Amino acid sequence: MSYMLQHLHNGWQVDQAILSEEDRAVIIRFGHDWDPACMVMDETLYRCAEKMKNFAVIYLVDISKVPDFNKMYELYDPCTCMFFYRNKHIMIDLGTGNNNKINWPMEDVQEFIDIVETVYRGARKGRGLVVSPKDYSTKYRY
Repeated sequence: MSYMLQHLHNGWQVDQAILSEEDRAVIIRFGHDWDPACMVMDETLYRCAEKMKNFAVIYLVDISKVPDFNKMYELYDPCTCMFFYRNKHIMIDLGTGNNNKINWPMEDVQEFIDIVETVYRGARKGRGLVVSPKDYSTKYRY
């Protein structure tokens, strides 16, 4: 469903998307449209885009066409979601140790909406780091 979401084709467009949004959180999915993990994430993003339109906007960036941010944001995973609010990168503590981004595909729409809502509410209060409503660490799996 990546063709249904807005793509950003160069670094300037990415910067403008982050800079221009005043009242909503900006979600940027970095990855490849052809990657199976990104396809799963794009499907989730598409299904929740309409529900989140009042407090979040979603963009897709192909990391091979726009390599400007690969080093800056350490985009080494096939699929990465990052959050921004009023030109500020919002970190989220998911329990994984990497607080900068979500670097796996999420399939549960409501779970993702809950994360975005947490990011939005925390960012509006001026917090640069928010805690995820669910712990994604592996300590409960064993």
